[in-house]
Amino acid sequence: MTTTFAAASESPDLLPHHVQNGNIWRLTISQALAGANAIVVYATGAIVGDMLAPSAVLATLPISIFVVGMAMCTLPMGAIARRHGRRAAFLTGTGAGVLAGLLAMVAVIMGSFWLFCLATFFGGAYAAVVLSFRFAAADGVEPKRRARALSLVMAGGVVAGVFGPQLVTLTMDLWPPHMFAATFVVQAVVAAISAVILLGVRLPKPTAAEIAGGRPLAEIVRQPRFIAAIITGAVSYMLMNFIMTAAPLAMRICGHSQEAANLGLQWHVIAMYGPSFFTGNLIARFGAGRMATVGLVLTALSAAVGLMGIDVAHFWVSLVLLGVGWNFGFLGASALVLECHRPEEKTRVQSFNDFVVFGLMAFGSFASGGILAAWGWDMVLWGSLVPLVLAVLALLMAMKRRSQEAADGRQTA
Repeated sequence: MTTTFAAASESPDLLPHHVQNGNIWRLTISQALAGANAIVVYATGAIVGDMLAPSAVLATLPISIFVVGMAMCTLPMGAIARRHGRRAAFLTGTGAGVLAGLLAMVAVIMGSFWLFCLATFFGGAYAAVVLSFRFAAADGVEPKRRARALSLVMAGGVVAGVFGPQLVTLTMDLWPPHMFAATFVVQAVVAAISAVILLGVRLPKPTAAEIAGGRPLAEIVRQPRFIAAIITGAVSYMLMNFIMTAAPLAMRICGHSQEAANLGLQWHVIAMYGPSFFTGNLIARFGAGRMATVGLVLTALSAAVGLMGIDVAHFWVSLVLLGVGWNFGFLGASALVLECHRPEEKTRVQSFNDFVVFGLMAFGSFASGGILAAWGWDMVLWGSLVPLVLAVLALLMAMKRRSQEAADGRQTA
């Protein structure tokens, strides 16, 4: 049986309002700092990979390894959160972020491609924990505020969108002749600052019911709404990563500067997180399914703009549309996930959702580099359209079924 948002999300242990607000602000600031770390990987991964890799086909492998780290570490981090609390998982993740920066610095100095791949794996472990911030913001919060809390934490990425690319631009040449070595040192410092901020987060402790896990996972994931949510979240994130991974290298191949690529990524990330200031209100007004559908349509428009030309403006507009599409699609899908589980099931269901999302995202990363090298930028964009159509169909079917169930309920009443 499909549960309603309120029924699935009610919790007997709401936190005081000042604690709720403090958690949201700390998680928002940490989201901003951690987002800057992720941007460093995306902005430098393909470039450093191209410099160090034994073959050009492997240039985007470090970013793919980053996504593999996200996928592989999501379930273990969820288990830590379920047994020891979310804060324990947060600190484990930020520790991985510090290690990622230090290993990447050593890899650049030594010229070791495989050590750099290991560094990005730990960076992925950090990113896996960071994306749980959006769900953590809803812990101990009354149901009517949860979509907005989730959205506001994601809005911290706006700062990351400004800070991250500038961090790369200002530090990439500070340690000659080791390009980006200083960037990775600063990345490690930023992760350490995030850990200090997260120490002040106060969330409900895991209950015995939560540790037990609630209903069987197979029962939960069979819900049509959960199926639609996980497909939409996975496609939104996979295609965002699929296109964004290839974009900096494609711009370089087309003769554009690293600074132009950094600026394009900056506006892309701002577009990813900027709408979060009002996405929660839009979800509350129009519904998570409708907003997710709009996000998928905007992602399709992003691909269409990219196919129109290879000028800097084409890349930038495409990346901005891609960012907004990701925001609506991913946050809409995340809000749908909150409707599908009970409080005691949250960490298990949420970590499973993110595991699937990041697993498909890893596939997108691997495919992106190979497609770009073999067939070019246009094929990267054309290839994004098939999963978009599948996700839209899944959402429309789930929304139609929900409307039918609501109509049947009114007739029964």
